[in-house]
Amino acid sequence: MYTLPKIERFNQNVLSKYNIYNSVFITLPFDAIDNTGVLLPLFTEVCNNGFKNDWSPKQIVDFFSDKYLDKASEKDKIDLMFRFIQYVERQIVLFDAIEDAAFPIVNNLEGRGSLRDIKEKSEAKDKRKELIEFLENFSVRTVLTAHPTQFYPGSVLGIITDLTEAIRVNDLLTIKQLLAQLGKTPFIKKEKPTPFDEAISLVWYLENVFYQTIGTMMQYLQKNIFEGNIIENPIINLGFWPGGDRDGNPFVTPEITEKVAKRLRTSILKCYYFDIRNLKRKLTFNEVDTIIAGIEFKLYRSVFYSQGELFISLEELINQLNTIKQIIIKEHQSLYLDEINLLLQKINQFGFHFASLDIRQNSRIHNKVFNDIVSFLKREKSVIFPEDYDTLSEDNKIEIVSNLKFNLKTHFFENEITRSTLETIALMKVIQKNNGENSCNRYIISNNESALNVIETFAMFRLLDWENPTVDFVPLFESVDDLQNANTIMEQLYKNSVYRNHLNQRKDKQTVMLGFSDGTKDGGYLMANWSIYKAKEAITEISRKYGIKVIFFDGRGGPPARGGGKTHKFYASLGSTIENQEIQLTVQGQTISSNFGTLDSCRYNLENLLSAGAANQIFNKDENNLSQNEKDTLDKLANLGYEKYLSFKNHPKFLPYLEQMSTLKYYSKTNIGSRPSKRNSDDKLDFADLRAIPFVSSWSQLKQNVPGFFGVGTALKYYEDSNQWEEVQTLFDNSLFFRTLLENSMMSLAKCFFPLTAYMKDDLEFGEFWKIIFAEFSETKRLLLKIAGHKELMENYPDGKASIAMREQIVIPLLTIQQYASSQINELKKQQKLDEKLVAIYGKLVTRSLFGNTNASRNSA
Repeated sequence: MYTLPKIERFNQNVLSKYNIYNSVFITLPFDAIDNTGVLLPLFTEVCNNGFKNDWSPKQIVDFFSDKYLDKASEKDKIDLMFRFIQYVERQIVLFDAIEDAAFPIVNNLEGRGSLRDIKEKSEAKDKRKELIEFLENFSVRTVLTAHPTQFYPGSVLGIITDLTEAIRVNDLLTIKQLLAQLGKTPFIKKEKPTPFDEAISLVWYLENVFYQTIGTMMQYLQKNIFEGNIIENPIINLGFWPGGDRDGNPFVTPEITEKVAKRLRTSILKCYYFDIRNLKRKLTFNEVDTIIAGIEFKLYRSVFYSQGELFISLEELINQLNTIKQIIIKEHQSLYLDEINLLLQKINQFGFHFASLDIRQNSRIHNKVFNDIVSFLKREKSVIFPEDYDTLSEDNKIEIVSNLKFNLKTHFFENEITRSTLETIALMKVIQKNNGENSCNRYIISNNESALNVIETFAMFRLLDWENPTVDFVPLFESVDDLQNANTIMEQLYKNSVYRNHLNQRKDKQTVMLGFSDGTKDGGYLMANWSIYKAKEAITEISRKYGIKVIFFDGRGGPPARGGGKTHKFYASLGSTIENQEIQLTVQGQTISSNFGTLDSCRYNLENLLSAGAANQIFNKDENNLSQNEKDTLDKLANLGYEKYLSFKNHPKFLPYLEQMSTLKYYSKTNIGSRPSKRNSDDKLDFADLRAIPFVSSWSQLKQNVPGFFGVGTALKYYEDSNQWEEVQTLFDNSLFFRTLLENSMMSLAKCFFPLTAYMKDDLEFGEFWKIIFAEFSETKRLLLKIAGHKELMENYPDGKASIAMREQIVIPLLTIQQYASSQINELKKQQKLDEKLVAIYGKLVTRSLFGNTNASRNSA
């Protein structure tokens, strides 16, 4: 029997099941749900027809009220809209669970991009030796961040997990119970989570998804490629930011960092404990049973009866298991050897740290801290420090700072930021001692603008009596200017003898982080992506010149506007001019739950990332290199898009539009993350201090998705108007990088819905500004369809297109309610006497609808 096409599998296992279980949901006996369940489909129909007829959200709500509600007051309408929101939020959860349950059916887990595919392809092309060499050196690191882009509380995430499993086996009774539970479970967090709360939420994924998935993947490689031997290279690594990411988050303290590090160790020991318990039931042979019982007892005490004390070391655990392994091989016919090897492989992967806790702080904070240190050193008689330091050139400052010798450990700084920064550095040494070096060995400097930013950070470690820190210093380049200067900054560092000696002790490896999110916010979609590509090429070239192996760490968000989309295709598209020995990327918010939230989706996406690396280094090593002519074309396109985006960003209505017409100001009122939505605390909106997540999310809520396409249409139109279309068409046909870039932009366009805000075109203040956005959208859509040879957006991803369409259909009532409430607030503010109570109620409607809209998109922020 032939396998059905992907879209048919999606229709049968997702769309059909949703319609069935949604009808069950409607029949459940909730308070006032019967009325809501009956009226919601009618409201959805009125929304759909209204937008087709160019109605405003207010006209839609008023028409629905007149036709279906009996002389309803504004209070009655508002109450019903709140009930609609609550109902739709739960429909989204149902759809998420159904889609998760269908994942292994819709997607071929053994197909293209899988470990099996890599193995069979290497055998078919006689490249098995190259594959083994690749796996001994390559690695993927997914770094879980606390960036708040998902609004489900933990209780709802638990329901989604249970509901997914019940749907997978079609257990109707359990499904009904879970839907009933869902209807009565609050979706709103009453208080903002602490950074530790965020860490606990993500540790759940480590324990329940990543631990099992990575173990299974490594066992497959171990048995099928490495002939049963333990793989020394930890091919899949995990990184962790909650509790370590200080950039703009005053709630992350040294105490929180220490607490999170302890929790990570406890969590991995707990995973080992349960595995040992299972092994103990199987290893019931003489001598072996005594050893494994001893391991179980020591792990149990370390997990459940410990105040931070360890009763077994990592070395002892490995040695004891290896002893068991040898006895099993020698005396018991290798019985349960696979299970022992699997546990040993997991221990090799995760150590006693589980995931590496990264520390991150902004260079602007470091500048203040170092100025405080400089002021102290100038007063200290036992150190010679130039009084005119502040007026020296950067090169002179680097020379002085590189060679500073002093011990600050005994000095007390009154400035809290200085004290906290230095305490965090000292704490990293303690965490490494307790959990192993890999537990906390990276310090990321965000907003890195110079080599001095890195050298000052490096110096702070050495000034705390850590002469040779076992830490990697990672500059994060984000803005267009910083990306363009990145290779010069890295060369300055490589030429510094003290820092070069440090790199020598770090195996001549240098990690560089590149920020897609802030790059797009700063320079627009084309310029950000092309600037990052060029920065990688230039840094690779300069690093190879100095004998340094550079590792790129990409700060990616969920949507294409923040470096998301089909990320594995991006990595597969990088040619040999970009170092690609490791793939490192941030994973956050909805992307964690949607791409890595289940065993199947986690395995699928991790294997695809690994496959992307293999495609680059084994199968298509030089195929993806861009010619000089292609680079010139991309340069031209990026600059054209950049000019268009800059003129748009500098438009006098740009910030007022975001403040008054989008949900930007409501984002900070949600209790989804511990981190403030702006880097400063001023009431005045400063674009430079605005974080990328609320920026992108605000455009997403408007269904305009500006950061994912603005400037693309203008750039392509230049080539059409100048009769050079064949040039970009050839580039699209031949370059996987360019094709992936534009396909991801098509995803942004597919999630746009301009009829929602079409009423704004008649607004006296913002009408012309709205028209600028719509004109660029229309031109971009037309030209992307032309270059792809498609009639519809995402034509080549029919299942993805169908999923987006269904999600957008589910939330159309929320979008309408949000815009209705927003427009009502703007009208109320024009009146002489402001009804502040009513404005607050409408504001609550905007905020509540924001939750569901974001969750439905899965990668909207």
